Amino acid sequence: MSSWEQRGNYLVKVSLRCLKGHKTFNLCRSHLVQASQISKGTIYNHFTTEADLMVAVGCAQFEQWLAQAKADDKHYPDPYLRFIFHYCHRLYVILSEQDFVMERVLPNETLLNNCSDIYRQRYQKLTAQAYQWNADTMNQIGHVAGFDRLDLVMNYLRGAFINIDDSRKRFDDPKLYYQFSFALTQLMGHSAKRIPTEQVFQDWIARQSQLQH
Repeated sequence: MSSWEQRGNYLVKVSLRCLKGHKTFNLCRSHLVQASQISKGTIYNHFTTEADLMVAVGCAQFEQWLAQAKADDKHYPDPYLRFIFHYCHRLYVILSEQDFVMERVLPNETLLNNCSDIYRQRYQKLTAQAYQWNADTMNQIGHVAGFDRLDLVMNYLRGAFINIDDSRKRFDDPKLYYQFSFALTQLMGHSAKRIPTEQVFQDWIARQSQLQH
C-alpha cells in the first residue's frame, strides 16, 4: 500500500472517529485539518469535493461490514443464524460504539453524481458485493414466493438502524435484538424459524463485550 493510500485511509479513520455520536453528517474537509494534523491542501487533494469525503466514509463502513460477513460465513454454518447475527452485530456496533449510521446519507444519487469517479466506482463495487452476500444468504435460507423479500428486508434495515439509533436504545438489551430478529424473520417470510431466545442474545452480548475489551 502506498503512502498516499495509507494517508487516505488515515483520514477516513479520523472522519469516522469525528462522526461518532452524530445524527447528521456535519463533517467537512476543513474540519479534518485540526483533527488529523494534515494540511488543508493534502486533504483537498485526497477529497476534491465534500461528496468525496462522504462517499469515502461510506466505503470504509461497507468494507467493515463485508469483512464481518466473511467472518460470519465461517462462524455460522446455518445461513439463517448467519444473517440474523450479522445484522445484530451491526446494530450492536452502532449502539455500543456510537458509529455514524451511513444509511442517513447513502444511497443518494445526487451525492454519488457529485463525487469523483474513483469513489463512485468503489462505492458501487462494494454495494454490489454486499447485495450479493445478502441475496446469496437469503437464497440459502430458502426462497419464498411472492414479494421481493430481499428488497423488503433491505428497506427495513435502513430504517431500523436510523430509528433505533435515534431512540437511543441500550446496546446491552437482549430484548432489542430479539425483537429486531423477529422483524427480520417475518419479513424474510420464515416465521416458522426458531428465533434465538433472549437468553441466547444475553450470552451473545456478553461475548461481544469481552471481544471489545
